[in-house]
Amino acid sequence: MDYKSSGVDIDAGNKAVNLIKNNVKKTFNSNVLNSLGSFAAMYELPKLKNPVLVSCTDGVGTKLKIAIDEGINDTVGIDLVAMSVNDLICCGAKPLFFLDYIACHKNVPEQIKEIVDGIVEGCEQSECALIGGEMAEMNDLYKDGDYDLAGFAVGVVEKDERIDGSKIAPGNYVYGLASSGVHSNGYSLLRKVLTKDVCEKYGLSAKDLLVPTKIYVKEILGLVSQKCVNGIAHITGGGLAENLERILPEGVNIKINKSKIKTPKIFEIIKEAGSIKETEMFRVFNMGVGMVVITSKELPESEDITLLGMVEAGSKGVTVV
Repeated sequence: MDYKSSGVDIDAGNKAVNLIKNNVKKTFNSNVLNSLGSFAAMYELPKLKNPVLVSCTDGVGTKLKIAIDEGINDTVGIDLVAMSVNDLICCGAKPLFFLDYIACHKNVPEQIKEIVDGIVEGCEQSECALIGGEMAEMNDLYKDGDYDLAGFAVGVVEKDERIDGSKIAPGNYVYGLASSGVHSNGYSLLRKVLTKDVCEKYGLSAKDLLVPTKIYVKEILGLVSQKCVNGIAHITGGGLAENLERILPEGVNIKINKSKIKTPKIFEIIKEAGSIKETEMFRVFNMGVGMVVITSKELPESEDITLLGMVEAGSKGVTVV
């Protein structure tokens, strides 16, 4: 007996590394101090006065099930990066580097390459380096064809420039940044509703269900540089209300004007096909708003950024009306 017959193919792992290494190197910058294959990754901190490291970790959830079943593996890596860096920038931090973990039933090098190509794309959109990762082949834990992903992002912000919501005050403006669609939350419900028969009825393809999560790094950091941002919320599970409540200080509340939200058609299909109440839709899905930014000054509106409401004095809370 050898390792391969027990379910772990070292040669396939080496082939996968060879397939991805040149693409991964594209994300490196002068702050990366190691080469691929090192036991640990080293990254030199930017020269800041009082740097604070910010870290996040996340996965893609059951959206992966659609990717696996349909054999479409080149976009979920973007989702993986997005779910961490979109959290990280809520503190006003700039992403520095990213690491990934891929666990699978069997290491199929070409499939691994497709996944990592997506991760590289996500890192390039975020202007961060993909400095490390791990591939784990575990045929006893995962079914044939299955894989799972986890991602880890680290960023940095000047201590006196960090954003934590404490400066949010009555009179502040509440802006919604458009989502690209469902992003990576609510897929356990989506998959129950949007069966193949339902997708055919509404003219949806698997690619429609796998549109990658939008990465907001450049957009958000551009707003942060204007020195007017008091709060940022990534709209994930829990929807607008619950995620905004996480950053609100005591003594203020927000009313979101639902009519201002540009809701993509896919949410209307999910609601109709699943006979789902609107309150539940707004609690599970982003409904067209991927990020919310609370600012001390008025910003120009566009297709990508819309004024949703104002901050008022009152009991801490958020309502969508």
